[in-house]
Amino acid sequence: MELTALIADVQGMTAIAVGLLIGMGAMGTAIGFGLLGGRFLEGIARQPEMAPMLQVRMFLVAGLLDAVPMIGVGIALFFTFANPFVGAIQAAAGQ
Repeated sequence: MELTALIADVQGMTAIAVGLLIGMGAMGTAIGFGLLGGRFLEGIARQPEMAPMLQVRMFLVAGLLDAVPMIGVGIALFFTFANPFVGAIQAAAGQ
């Protein structure tokens, strides 16, 4: 197989992996926020006097929940712009 075709295949597969990485992270976060918000409202409906404490904890968990897709976006940007797989192919072809 020609080197340019091999590099194009790796870049295409990397693009698919990046799309899956960002999409699955966003989907998981959306499900998590939905569950978090629903349980928050259920907790307030049961014990309205605990609303301030529950709200603080909800925002704390929401901040931690937001970190997961941001890490995924960082990894996806690394694979997009500094693809280590293409460098490995070029290094192997140069030997």
